[in-house]
Amino acid sequence: MTACQPTRHRAFSRRTITAALTGLVALVALCSWTAPAAADFRLCNNTSSRVGIALGYKDNEGWVTEGWWNVSAHSCETLLRGTLVARYYYVYAIDYDRGGEWSGQAFMCSRDKEFTIKGTEDCLARGFDRTGYFEVDTGEQRAWTVQLTETNEQTPRTPGLPGMPNPPGAVPPGPIPAPGATPGNPK
Repeated sequence: MTACQPTRHRAFSRRTITAALTGLVALVALCSWTAPAAADFRLCNNTSSRVGIALGYKDNEGWVTEGWWNVSAHSCETLLRGTLVARYYYVYAIDYDRGGEWSGQAFMCSRDKEFTIKGTEDCLARGFDRTGYFEVDTGEQRAWTVQLTETNEQTPRTPGLPGMPNPPGAVPPGPIPAPGATPGNPK
């Protein structure tokens, strides 16, 4: 053995270690760079009918109502994309095929055609319909899915007892108001 061999071996090892570390750093960076988890407000239509959906929510500028999303039977639709920024959202749904609606006592604006309406006050004076939406309390979760069900599939609620966290989020067609919603005063 000459004095040069250990030095050459050490240089080879440094290059190998440097290449391995560079590859490892690249692999760690690639693995840690993943798409963020979907955090959306979704609605699933678990009925045998097509439904129309209107949504009310509060953004940075105030209350907004939007509609219509047409959701086929036994399918889901993303209504808002991204992390939820509010705790309360409001939904109104119409059963296109058999009639009826999912509604509540939180009154907001809507109209028959596609719409985006700023504000919930003076709906009629501004030329819109005044519609009762039901409240969805997301509990400040990052994502939420509302499940619309047939009337006979809905679990009955006992007055005075809280509902299940997800669902209900939806009320069967009929006059039953959503819990926590007060007339004309969405949260």
